Amino acid sequence: MYTEIILSFMISAILTLLFSWIIKKSSSSLYTSVRGGTPRAVGIAPFIAILLFLPLNYSYLVALIGIFAFLDDLIGRKKTKMLPFEIGQLSRGMGMLAVAVIGFFYVGPASILIALMIQPLNIADMQPGAACSTVIIMCILALILAVPAGLSIYIPLVVLAACIGYAPLDYKGKIMMGEIGNHSFAVALGIAYAVLGGVYGSVSSMGYSIGSFLGVLALFIITLFVISFIRRKNLNIFLEEKLDIKNPYFGDYIMDVLTGGGLGDLIRKIILGKREIIIKKHLFKILGFRRLFYNPHAYK
Repeated sequence: MYTEIILSFMISAILTLLFSWIIKKSSSSLYTSVRGGTPRAVGIAPFIAILLFLPLNYSYLVALIGIFAFLDDLIGRKKTKMLPFEIGQLSRGMGMLAVAVIGFFYVGPASILIALMIQPLNIADMQPGAACSTVIIMCILALILAVPAGLSIYIPLVVLAACIGYAPLDYKGKIMMGEIGNHSFAVALGIAYAVLGGVYGSVSSMGYSIGSFLGVLALFIITLFVISFIRRKNLNIFLEEKLDIKNPYFGDYIMDVLTGGGLGDLIRKIILGKREIIIKKHLFKILGFRRLFYNPHAYK
């Protein structure tokens, strides 16, 4: 087992340097002007490492989301007159749907939550090192929960090793993992949560499917809190200056992590149209409803 863990780290680290150099030299659409020039989609390195060493039945899900995510990275923010949203958003949505449907045959209804893990990890990746910190913290938590019960620690170790191999340049802001990186980590983390919860469910009266679902749900919520805490300063600035949400609460941070970004705004546009909902009750403000119902498409 430990040979695979070491290889996961080494392959991720070596490929990170290699893809970073290739993208920088290619001057392709994956080389962005952010921070004076930053290679994007370098997350293909840990994606490959995870794909190589994750158990075969679970690696299918990572491969699936990786393909759709990389298309999102390549296509970017392009729009067509035929669609009311970006082509990249369509690719991401199709990938999430595919993970939810196909994953059902492997982990049951927990596959829906695994697909939804993509949203918060995508928001985490908007800040250098935030997604890496989230993956590292949650893998360590999964290990802490698994070891005392004598459960397998292989999956969280593979994911952790791949992340540590990739992370140094991301923390320095010199590379970006892109959609292929944060989407792959999201699904891999979700799989680790599902297996952990499923085993706990199997040794109790709940059963594997229910235990798997509850395990992913509990750790999904913790993931939201971790990302919101890590990004709290940037989120506070964003909510106040960009969305005019004054004195935001931690609940607003959580709602931004859960529903922010282009996909969340698209859903709000479909549901709310151009309506603006004003949140006045203090309790609802604390819970983050101002961010939840913020509609950028509303008449101002």
